[in-house]
Formats: sequence, structure tokens, C-alpha cells
Amino acid sequence: MGPAGVTPHAHTHALTVDAGIRDLRSADHLLQWLAAELELPEGAFGCTHLVRGDRPRVAVSLSLPSEPHLRTTWARLAADGHGELSAGLPDAFGRAVVYPGAPALTGTMTVAELVAGSAISHVTVLGAPGAPDPGTRMVTRDHVRPQWQQGELLLAATPARGGVLVPFESPDPTPCCADH
Repeated sequence: MGPAGVTPHAHTHALTVDAGIRDLRSADHLLQWLAAELELPEGAFGCTHLVRGDRPRVAVSLSLPSEPHLRTTWARLAADGHGELSAGLPDAFGRAVVYPGAPALTGTMTVAELVAGSAISHVTVLGAPGAPDPGTRMVTRDHVRPQWQQGELLLAATPARGGVLVPFESPDPTPCCADH
């Protein structure tokens, strides 16, 4: 459930911004900039969504806690020309960048602290059955990008040296074909 009874992704007040972005890092920066610039309200979510087809790209969505917040945000985005706006979410599988508790997910904390202090519902460990022990230490690398799955915000993690976990997504990934 997350902090203060926040029910993740339950907002029906959502919009999508398609700015023609081609990579996740740029989409992350856009969401973080929009969150600061628009002074998004408590309980807002900002996610990235992969758009396939003739023109593959990354769209971003904003889910807001009320209709007035949605109208105000829509008007400001339209006036500033941040891209093509559409109502709703492009899909149910966004990758969360802006969400309740995200700014506090820094350094090392336990899995229990991470879940209790954010909108993340569960942590899963790739290749492991069941959930990790709540006391397991998580080294966040200051980059925690959970994904929506079946209406819940889930963080995929992997084991790391020293018996700790790290989020599956690296803050500085090596490009697939970097040496080509």
C-alpha cells in the first residue's frame, strides 16, 4: 500500500506526454524536471512507457490525485509545448520515476524500510522464489525504478556482493553495442 495509505496507480486522473523521446534517461530527466517545474502534488506518479510501432519512443505519464490537479497540469503543459498530450495512460505497465517516497530512497536501507517509506508494494529478487527477507539490506544506488504489475508497484532486485540487494536497473547502464 505504501506511505499514508497511498494506493499506487489508483489515480484515474492521468495524462500522457509524448515528446518524441527515444531513451529512458532523457524521459527520466523530463519527468524529474516536470515534477519540479509543475510542483506536482503529494501522491503524484510520473512514469515512462515504451511506445512501439513505426516510431519507437518513450512517452511519459503523470497520474494526479484529483481532477483539478489534472486540469491545471494539462493547461501548463499545453501552454509550454512539452509535446503531444493525451488523456489517460498509454498502458498499465509504466516504469515509475516520480512516486511517493522516491526522493528518500537513497543509500542503503532494508527491504522493509524501502517498502514502508514509499509507494512500492513489493520487492522481488530475480531468479529467487518468494520475497526477500524484510531485513535484507538494499543498496539503492540512488536509482530506484519500480514497475507497475497488476496494479502494484514492484521493484525487481538482484543479489550483489556482500549479501545485499541492488535494484535490477542500473543508474549507468552500458549501452548494448558500446564497442561496435
